[in-house]
Amino acid sequence: MNSSKIQPIALDIGHSAIKMIQLCRDSQAIRVVAAQDAVIDPALSRDPAARREFIVSSIRQMLSRADFSGRRVISCLPGDVIKIKSLRLDTDNADEIEQFMRTEVAARFGLKPDIDELRYMVAGSVFQGEQMKNEVIFFGVERDALADHLAMLEEARLEPVTLDTVPFALFRSFQLSLRRREDKDMVSVLVDLGCRYTTVIIGKGHQILFIKQIPIAGEHLTEEVAGRLGIRPEEAAMLRSKLRNPESTEVDQETTHAVSDAMNNAIETLSREIALCFKYYAVTFRGQRPAEAVFAGGEAYETTLMNALRRHLGLQIRIAEPLRGFDLKQVGLDRRSNPQMCEWAVAVGLAMRGLDVPENTNQQDEVFQETV
Repeated sequence: MNSSKIQPIALDIGHSAIKMIQLCRDSQAIRVVAAQDAVIDPALSRDPAARREFIVSSIRQMLSRADFSGRRVISCLPGDVIKIKSLRLDTDNADEIEQFMRTEVAARFGLKPDIDELRYMVAGSVFQGEQMKNEVIFFGVERDALADHLAMLEEARLEPVTLDTVPFALFRSFQLSLRRREDKDMVSVLVDLGCRYTTVIIGKGHQILFIKQIPIAGEHLTEEVAGRLGIRPEEAAMLRSKLRNPESTEVDQETTHAVSDAMNNAIETLSREIALCFKYYAVTFRGQRPAEAVFAGGEAYETTLMNALRRHLGLQIRIAEPLRGFDLKQVGLDRRSNPQMCEWAVAVGLAMRGLDVPENTNQQDEVFQETV
């Protein structure tokens, strides 16, 4: 095995699960060297110290169980510590954009420009009425949150290489399917249905044009079900898990309808928010409304949710397959319950950072390169 071809370990610490995966390029094939995951007990969210201890312990156990090469790691900052905002500016001057970010944007998010980390990327020139503007996407994170995340990785005996964000990791996980020359102008819509956030990314070819984090996701739906049925959130989560299997007979029809009704208002709100993202893209970039959206994340397996989104959004929906075409013979990933493995999209995107993907000219990987 040529170690120079092996990527750093990718680590996705979500709100409900931890995923670790490592890739290696063999000629033109991409092989999975090792992969491990662990479920995080939702009750730990009430005790940050206990949650951190569990995460560190789980990472150490996963490292010992699987044949990961080295301890260099690319990790992902949690969605709730990253501030993301799209703005239209009159200038394309880098110094003026930097100044605007350090004054106006930092103040909006309560960030300290001389202490906290601020980044931006230029999405492109757009029309506002008949005027031409510059669409810029800003990112910010508090220095304390950043330092805490890095300290946790080091406590788990990992060597941080760089940090990334969920949107960039998601978009990168789809780069293999976009590498063909005829796809360079194709509009991609990627939606990650996570535990606390739904993340919408719209891109054209290898260029990200739009990012939006919507604070409606699995946790919110579970709370709606718990409130309507008068049960604990843990019980509601278990009930929703059972309903993800359309052939399951564990839940009676009356309860199934009650769960669906409980989630309906939240799903309608989420659908409207996603549809507004499409409208914003069409108006801002004068592009056509997307015909298809690719969904990732653990919530994408829930039939009730996905069927409702299909009705409300009125476009084709398919489930992401981030590991499709990869050589999985070396690892024992269980694909029986979720064959698409769409919950691995963020981890796979992290693992592909810096990987030599043919015709991938995306330079946006550099936005958070300097963070570590």
